Amino acid sequence: MTHDLRSYWGFGITPFGKELAPSQLHRHKAHAEAVARVSWCIRERGLGVLTGEVGAGKTVAARTAVSGLDPSRHTVIYIGNPTVGGTGIYAQIATALGAVPKVHRHALIAQAQELLAAEEHERGRLTVLIVDEAHLLDAGQLEDLRLLTNAEMDSHAPFAALLLGQPTLRRKIRLGAFAALDQRITMRCTLAGMTAEETKAYIGHHLGLAGRSDALFSDDATALVHQVSRGLPRAVNVLAIQALTAAWAKGQSMVDESAARAAVAEVTGE
Repeated sequence: MTHDLRSYWGFGITPFGKELAPSQLHRHKAHAEAVARVSWCIRERGLGVLTGEVGAGKTVAARTAVSGLDPSRHTVIYIGNPTVGGTGIYAQIATALGAVPKVHRHALIAQAQELLAAEEHERGRLTVLIVDEAHLLDAGQLEDLRLLTNAEMDSHAPFAALLLGQPTLRRKIRLGAFAALDQRITMRCTLAGMTAEETKAYIGHHLGLAGRSDALFSDDATALVHQVSRGLPRAVNVLAIQALTAAWAKGQSMVDESAARAAVAEVTGE
C-alpha cells in the first residue's frame, strides 16, 4: 500500500515520516526557538525544562540541538523511559559512561556523580543528559535528579540536563515540595503548535522532500488539518498522510477538503 501511494503521487519517499535528518526538518518559529534555548542550556551546563503537548516536537527539538554538538567534546545520554526509577536512571548513566552500575542506591548515586565529573575532567567531554517523558517522574526521581546536580559545593556543573515532558511537568516542579529543584532550573521553554501559515508551509516542506513541489493540498484542506491538529507537527503528519490516502482512494489529483474530512473521521472517529 505504501509503495502504491508513493507511486500514485510521484513521491520518492513517503512524506510526513519521522526518519528525517535534523537538516531536513521544517524550521517553524516555535521549533527554532526551542532549539536555540536548548543549545544555550547545554552551553551553560544548565538544567532545562522543555514542555509541550503530545506531538509538539519536544524530542525533535532536543535531537536537533544535540546534532550540532562536537561528538569529541560531548557525551549525550538519552533516557526515553523514566519509569525505570531513580536507581534505574543512575544505572543508565553509569552504563553509558562505561561502568558497571553499583548495586546499592547510595553507592550508585556517588558513582554516577564521579563518572560525570571524570567524563569532564579526565576526558574533556561534557555530558548532556536528556530525560524524555519527564512528566512521568515521581517525587523521588525528581529529588534524585536534584541530588545529581550537587557537585563541588554548587560551584561547578559537570554536566547539562534537559527534562522533556507534557505541561504537567512544569506544574509539578512548581509545587513547593520541589522548590530546591525549581531554583536550579536555568532554562524553561514551552513548545507551542504552529500557526496556520506555518502548518501550510510545513505540509509544503514535507511534500517537497518527498518530491512534489506543487500544491497538492487545497487551502480548505490545509485549514482543516491545521484546525484539527492545532498545529502540532505529529498530528499534522498523521492527518496529512491519511488525507493523501483518502484522495488516492478516490482517484483525485489533489487533496481537497472532502479528503481532509475523510482523514479527520479516520483519525478521530468523528
